[in-house]
Amino acid sequence: MAEHDSDHGYLLDNRQSQAGIRFGALAELFDPVTFRHVDTIGLGPGMRCWEVGAGGPSVPLGLADRVGPTGAVVATDIDVSWTAPVAGGTIEVLTHDVAADPPPPGAFDLVHARLVLVHVADRAEALRRMVRALRPGGWLLLEDADPALQPLLCPDESGPDERLANRLRSGFRTLMAARGADLAYGRTLPRVLREAGLVDVQADAYFPITSPACAVLEDATVRQIRARLVTEGLATDEEIDRHLANVASGRLDLATAPMISAWGRRP
Repeated sequence: MAEHDSDHGYLLDNRQSQAGIRFGALAELFDPVTFRHVDTIGLGPGMRCWEVGAGGPSVPLGLADRVGPTGAVVATDIDVSWTAPVAGGTIEVLTHDVAADPPPPGAFDLVHARLVLVHVADRAEALRRMVRALRPGGWLLLEDADPALQPLLCPDESGPDERLANRLRSGFRTLMAARGADLAYGRTLPRVLREAGLVDVQADAYFPITSPACAVLEDATVRQIRARLVTEGLATDEEIDRHLANVASGRLDLATAPMISAWGRRP
């Protein structure tokens, strides 16, 4: 899940040191959800998977465990800095832009993207390419956030610390939207899968709150976007320092945007 940071690029650049911390927190929060769906779909030995916008290594490794030595996992991203170390054996790592490059060769039993398409400007073209990569009977599993559905970092806005947290989260959303992120994309996933011609479409949502990983994720995210928040006049350095101290105190009940998972099968 990467695009080089610029005025129009991906805000959370994989090349920043906090990216690895974010990937670890995201894995702790969302890997159990992802692999619950992968196991329901029935991924097993000998199957081929395409992990789109892999970001960190946890999902490719989990897929590789399931397909075994006779299967294959192709993990792609614009920036493979954090995935490249797990390449080898079952896992192939490729530098790839899902909206611009042809899909990796061969048909796939599972194509999966988590927290990717919300950030891709031409997400409709990316979706078409992923569907084309499926073999008949293959499954597409998309998982994306919907910050507009639940926009607050602290849903229980009970005091000034929580209000500050929510104002900084609003600034984060402002920066994302300015780079083409669709903050209401997650809720559209069941419809877009049906419109893409997939069948047996189902979906659910997961909304973590007050997990230690939420605090780790928030700290790393704010540190990554700090300069942007200040430059755009969305927060001051003093406010950011105060917020980071509040997060470190453990007194805030922090949440993430809901992650909506939708899956469908190519006829």
